[in-house]
Amino acid sequence: MSEAQREPSDDKLIHDGAETALDTRYDHAAVEARWAARWVERPFTADPDSAKPPFAIVIPPPNITGALHLGHAFDNTIIDTLIRYKRMRGYEALFQPGTDHAGISTQVQVEKSLKAEGKSRHDIGRDAFVERVWQWRERFGGVIEQQLQRLGVSAAWDRTRFTMDEGLSNAVRLQFVNLYHQGKALRRERIVNWDPVSKTVLSDLEVDRQDHKGELYELDYALEEPLPGGPAAITIATVRPETIFADVAIAVHPADERFTGLVGRRARIPLTDRYVEVITDEAVEMDFGTGALKITPAHDTTDHEIGERHGLAMPRVIDAEARLSGDLVPAEFRGMDRFAARQAVVAALEASGELRGRRDHMVPLGLSQRTGEPVEPTLSLQWFYDTDEAAKRVLAGLDAGHTTFTPARYEKVDRDWLGNLRHWCISRQLWWGHRIPAWYDADGNVYVPTPDQPFLDPPDDPRYAGIAMTQDPDVFDTWFSSNLWPFSTLGWPDESDPFFEKFYPTSVLVTGYDILFFWVARMQVAGYELTDRAPFEKVMLHGLVLDAKGQKMSKSKNNGIDPLDVIEKYGADALRFALSRASTGAQDIRWDERQVEMGRNFATKLYNAFRFVLMQPAPTPAQTGAAPRPDSLADRWILSRLQAATATISAALDAFDLGAANRAAYEFVWSEFCDWYLEAAKGALKDGDAFTAATVRWVLADILKLLHPLMPFITSELHQQLGADVELALSDWPTSDPGLVDADAEAEFARLQTWVTATRALRAEADLPPSKVVDIAVSGDGATAFARLAPLYQGLARARLVDMPATSAGDRGSGAWLSAVLADVELRLPLAGQVDVTDYALRQRARLVKARAEVARSSGKLASEKFVASAPAAVVEEERRRLAESSALVERIQGLLEQLA
Repeated sequence: MSEAQREPSDDKLIHDGAETALDTRYDHAAVEARWAARWVERPFTADPDSAKPPFAIVIPPPNITGALHLGHAFDNTIIDTLIRYKRMRGYEALFQPGTDHAGISTQVQVEKSLKAEGKSRHDIGRDAFVERVWQWRERFGGVIEQQLQRLGVSAAWDRTRFTMDEGLSNAVRLQFVNLYHQGKALRRERIVNWDPVSKTVLSDLEVDRQDHKGELYELDYALEEPLPGGPAAITIATVRPETIFADVAIAVHPADERFTGLVGRRARIPLTDRYVEVITDEAVEMDFGTGALKITPAHDTTDHEIGERHGLAMPRVIDAEARLSGDLVPAEFRGMDRFAARQAVVAALEASGELRGRRDHMVPLGLSQRTGEPVEPTLSLQWFYDTDEAAKRVLAGLDAGHTTFTPARYEKVDRDWLGNLRHWCISRQLWWGHRIPAWYDADGNVYVPTPDQPFLDPPDDPRYAGIAMTQDPDVFDTWFSSNLWPFSTLGWPDESDPFFEKFYPTSVLVTGYDILFFWVARMQVAGYELTDRAPFEKVMLHGLVLDAKGQKMSKSKNNGIDPLDVIEKYGADALRFALSRASTGAQDIRWDERQVEMGRNFATKLYNAFRFVLMQPAPTPAQTGAAPRPDSLADRWILSRLQAATATISAALDAFDLGAANRAAYEFVWSEFCDWYLEAAKGALKDGDAFTAATVRWVLADILKLLHPLMPFITSELHQQLGADVELALSDWPTSDPGLVDADAEAEFARLQTWVTATRALRAEADLPPSKVVDIAVSGDGATAFARLAPLYQGLARARLVDMPATSAGDRGSGAWLSAVLADVELRLPLAGQVDVTDYALRQRARLVKARAEVARSSGKLASEKFVASAPAAVVEEERRRLAESSALVERIQGLLEQLA
């Protein structure tokens, strides 16, 4: 451990002539709690009247049902890092916070609480239920915001928005009114995904498609008039025999010669007395099953499309409870759950002889993301949004470069989805959410407010006086409000709002790649549809945080990590350090607590270095203004390296590469500043060198700025200890000064580092402790330069330069040494007088035995033709590396033992 890491015994540090109390140990809990509270009480509210260029990011609004999880922590760490950086770079930076009402999830939570009271929402009625949800939101809705504040998010908390706020609700209503009168919001019957547990429609994006083991059944449909000499039945294949009662046709491909004579004939649906016609349609896959497809338009998307093309009836036989129902269903199956009905129908088909065969088959099953229940494809009257025209405008905007993606590969994914966008089902059978502003009279006519009076309900409109109307009971899909988030939070539809004028379009959208379709593409559509602009200039997508085994975290697997537990143990700065370090190229990351521990150790290293610096005599005011211009090698070197670090970190943050910025900052602070510079500067600081005193504080002040976006708590605390007048978050970002770039100093110090590193390796090989000052002899062409840097070298290497002693006859081991041959010098560490030569020789012989065994092991593996031919190339190459390393070690130990002989 270097002295820079050791804790000085004096708790009172001299700061500008006055004593400043700084604890010997860094208490992250106390410091972070204090600063988190400050950033809430004095939030970073952007000024729309500022002359500074705008930079805005809207938070992906977390659900009010949720608590902070690692995905939130990852997302908001990235956003806050960028916001803090841009704020320091002179931008008027807005981090717009808020939450989403989460229609289905929130309603489920409140219904659970009602169930615990022995009630249902229907028992208390819609108005009372909605009131209960608002009460629930008031009690629990702000929890996640408080947790984000604990993470150090520098948002404009006084501008927090909620998707059910009056202004945002008005924006949702206006969106629908405009779309309706433009003919883009349509009410029609379509196949939808029905969740029989939450009893609402789900979008395709809310359904997880998974292959499950099932069966493929072959059924005989008896022909009403068989062909002479031909089959008596047409055999179809299906994975859902329970839906046969809703069949309206049998379809075959027009080019399938197997069924040429059967087209136009009728066949009886098994277990019934109903007959359906054999038709042709190109959607039929000739290679699937028997090539004949039963058409059930009310319970299958492909069948529905075929039914529309042929004008077929569309009867339903599965109800909202996912049970068989209706007059078409034989009495013995009515009321049965769909899966239980499947087994009963199959048994009946076997008994009737109409089941031709069955075999195992992988079935693509859609599971509700909300409840985990298999969704039921069913025909339903719903509201749809025709996004075709808006999607084309988004694609044109992408062509024009109005929005770019990081990583760039996701632009193609975005384009592919937009190019194949289905009409969006925007109605949900819920009570919590934005009620659809559509009314119906007794004849089914639709009444929607007009664009000139969008907030006037039709029943209150004098033009419709005397018409009895009923409002649509459904609400909008939650995403139909969050698609407006980038501009509704800024005041839209009032485009004269100063925040809308200043900050829209927003600068960057930061979110996980997993909601590219859920949210990102829908915001793009809404942006062009309603504001005629892209809602953001850049999309930065990041990966998912997985558990240590690479699995997605979930409650069901009980493998989730609570970020608040991590923060309590290690600190928010440490968590942010780990997450920002992992932010590279939208790759999924495996959770590794060691990275957080690394962040905590880094904070401790910085804190101890800061304490050490503050213990030194402070520079005079005259020395703290402009950048110092010292003469010493160490000072020139660290100032030059600071310029490189500043440029590297700035470029990485400009490119949204937080991982690269993190690694560059870590390397500069831990290695170059703490381990090398502070050690090299100790002598000058002890001697009261004014230039070094100014340099060390100058560099430390810039370090705090460079680290601030990544680790805001500790940097803010230490910056305040420096007596700064301006809070660190509001100070200027460091800029590289070409006048401080010193290539000669960097080259010379690099040479010094090589010597010191080689000396430390010799010390380790001699089994000498790091604290022991060792004797080193130097020879070679570079000895003169070595002598010039001897004072720095001896301090950093803990070495004393000596002449190589002559060998004395009969003095065993007196002429033995360890050596390091470098480019222009040879360093020798004499063993005599520094180690017990006899004991050392015994240890080396033991090392030699192990090294030879390793050589034999590697040689044996590489001699095996089977190993070399079958093992991965990387494994073979690694084995060769081990052999070379072990062989070199054997040679080195043998040479050393010869000296000791």
